[in-house]
Amino acid sequence: MKTRGIKRQLVGTIVSDRMDKTVVVLVERLVKHRFYHKFMRRRARYAAHDESNNCKVGDKVVITESRPLSKTKKWRVASILEKAV
Repeated sequence: MKTRGIKRQLVGTIVSDRMDKTVVVLVERLVKHRFYHKFMRRRARYAAHDESNNCKVGDKVVITESRPLSKTKKWRVASILEKAV
């Protein structure tokens, strides 16, 4: 099977699993302020495809970029790193 370029991968925490085959993943990153040189926490929420509905709220997952699956879903859950307690 051919690979179609390098796909981005992000690590985040699941904050919602109410939709069928879809989870919302919160990805946090640290960004240095240009003037004050202080590190700020930036957050982004991504809708990701979860084919088998295995993911639960609080799980730490790796999401991979994919083709558009719907209006908001452009990511897939690649693997679960850590299950929620």
